[in-house]
Amino acid sequence: MKNENLNKEMTVINGSHFSDLEGFYEEISQLFMKDKDWEVGTLDGFDDVLYGIDSNITWRNSQKSKEDLGFSLTKEFYENKIQIGKPFNIELIQQKLGELIDGNGQTLFEILIEIIESHKNITLILD
Repeated sequence: MKNENLNKEMTVINGSHFSDLEGFYEEISQLFMKDKDWEVGTLDGFDDVLYGIDSNITWRNSQKSKEDLGFSLTKEFYENKIQIGKPFNIELIQQKLGELIDGNGQTLFEILIEIIESHKNITLILD
């Protein structure tokens, strides 16, 4: 298994290049979408980009990203979606916001990690 990982492409997400979700999407677009005419702009879009990628991803300055994409930004993210309303599932978003406030919900950072780890061809290293 370890030897398999040595042959994989190495990609570096650099947490010092961004401090919010839009910046993260820009970083991902530059890494994985260089020759495409669309950019990542949603969590689902990020998930879609990772299909077919066989890579070791190192997330440098991941502690900074964990703080940047933590409770406050996640709360704001959900509140903005609630304010926009349709097409978002407001009931689900309110539930997620409630879970976050109660200390049981995921932050954006944790959601992004979960998305990456759901792709079996990707090995994630937090640095």
